[in-house]
Formats: sequence, structure tokens, C-alpha cells
Amino acid sequence: MKKIIIAIDGFSSCGKSTMAKDLAREIGYIYIDSGAMYRAVTLYALENGMFEADHIDTERLKKQIGQIKISFKLNPDTGRPDTYLNGTNVEDKIRTMEVSSHVSPIAALDFVREAMVAQQQEMGKEKGIVMDGRDIGTTVFPDAELKVFVTASPEIRAQRRYEELKAKGQAASYEEILENVKQRDYIDQNREVSPLRKADDALLLDNSHLSIEQQKAWLMQQYERVVGLL
Repeated sequence: MKKIIIAIDGFSSCGKSTMAKDLAREIGYIYIDSGAMYRAVTLYALENGMFEADHIDTERLKKQIGQIKISFKLNPDTGRPDTYLNGTNVEDKIRTMEVSSHVSPIAALDFVREAMVAQQQEMGKEKGIVMDGRDIGTTVFPDAELKVFVTASPEIRAQRRYEELKAKGQAASYEEILENVKQRDYIDQNREVSPLRKADDALLLDNSHLSIEQQKAWLMQQYERVVGLL
């Protein structure tokens, strides 16, 4: 059976990563979380003192971006890939609200996107991958055989994020998360480099009122159609 590239784009906290991870596991593909890559760069900037309030020391980050290597390794306990920053597992660290509130301005930097896109395209050379993010179907893999664009209301996405953080035992405020979701939507859609938009040939999935099982069934159906199983 031919291997393809599956690109899943959409707004933050839409459940893109869960969908992509589950699909990759079911069809035996490699899953790559592009959003985690930008979160890892953000963590690197935070840990190396490159933020002064909301100001980023872009010159320092630009000089060091070539030293930032992101990789993914399967976690045998969860059955899902963890994110590694220069060889260190940072999966939990990159999911904090501190990283969430700083990631959009980092992801909007042209040299950061250029570096991450190059790493992503290298990962996809052999095909057989599922990648989710903001610009996978438009910039990273414009020729992907299957493209999906996921959306849901800001309120529903904030509630999902709130419940996710609470389940991990992390302090969380629904109002703060909702504001963060709206801010990220604005930045993602209005940045100069690779703004968030639906590719012309992407399938739209509004999962505001869909269960995870319904989403999985829909996505599997699209995959089987593209590879010729239907």
C-alpha cells in the first residue's frame, strides 16, 4: 500500500494532536507534533533568559536557532511520542501555561519557522507520517495527499484545555485560558509568515460537538478513501 503524508491543521486546543496521534498509531505511521516543536523553542528561549517581559531577544535566539534540535521518541508507557529538546525529554514542560502564553510570538518569527520547517520536511522525506500544526498543508507539505483543517469554538477549546490541565494536576483558570486561546487565534491568523489558514484542498472538520470516537471514524474514512481502500 502506498504511503502518504497526512497534514492536519487548525486552531489551538482543537484536539488536532490527539486525532493525529491516534490515527498514526492505528495505521502504523510516524506522528510529528509541529506545535510541540515551537513550544520546545519557546521553552529554550524561556530557560535561556531570552524573554524580558513580552520582549524577545531575537538576536540571541537567531544566533542559537541552529543549535536547537527537536526530536520525538515513543513513550512505552503511554504509547505516544514524547518531545525531546536537544536530547532531553521536555514533554511536560512544554505543556505549561507559561509556555502557552509565550509560544505565538516565537512561532511568528520568520527564522524560527524557517528552521522548524526545514526539520519537519526532513522528517517527512520517506512519507508515512501524520503531522499536525498551523501551516502543514499550506507551507510545510503543500503537496500532502490528505489535508484536514480542524476548528471549534474558542469557548469549547478553552474548556478542553482547562480540563486537560486540571487532569494533570496543574493550576488553571478557565478565563485565563479562554483569553489565551483568543489571543493565539488572532496572532496565528495575522502573522506575516505562514499565517493560519485553510488550504484550498483541505477538508474542513468542525469538532465542536463531535466525540473523539466520531472524529476517529471520520478521519479513518478519509485516509482509507485517499489510499484506495474504499
